[in-house]
Amino acid sequence: MASLSPKEDAPAPTDAPQLRVLAQYVKDLSFENPMAAAAAQAYDAQPLIDMGVEVKSRPVAPGADGQGDVFEVELRIKVDAKRGEDVLFIIDLVYAGLFQFDNIRPEDVEPMLWIECPRLLFPFARQMLAEITREGGYPPLLVNPIDFTPLYYAEMRARAGETGDAEPQG
Repeated sequence: MASLSPKEDAPAPTDAPQLRVLAQYVKDLSFENPMAAAAAQAYDAQPLIDMGVEVKSRPVAPGADGQGDVFEVELRIKVDAKRGEDVLFIIDLVYAGLFQFDNIRPEDVEPMLWIECPRLLFPFARQMLAEITREGGYPPLLVNPIDFTPLYYAEMRARAGETGDAEPQG
């Protein structure tokens, strides 16, 4: 029988960086289906799908000495589907989560809010998009995974352009 060494059995150090998901939820959902009666018709052409993704965050509760800070992060997804000039459906989804940060360096908080938190929320928002389109009479909308890192750096470049600061290094 193998025994565990003390290192394998020991709890994580109390000063280790931690990201906790406290809750996740649908904050807002709108599904417009103006072509519902035509959804079941067969078409030769695939609809044109236009999708936009935005990340928003805000502090909810400060922790003691900067530890245990809680933030709400919103993943906002807007989808427009058209066939020619006809709008098939429009989805506006805001899927959010509450995240607690412990022992995260101040300079690492913003990348966590813009990259890691949305990465954790995305699979659930993706499932919602698939379900709502299926329930609306269309094939499930299967969105490819999103790498939030380029979105973060695009936001940083946009901010630098507004303030005239140099572009962030990454």
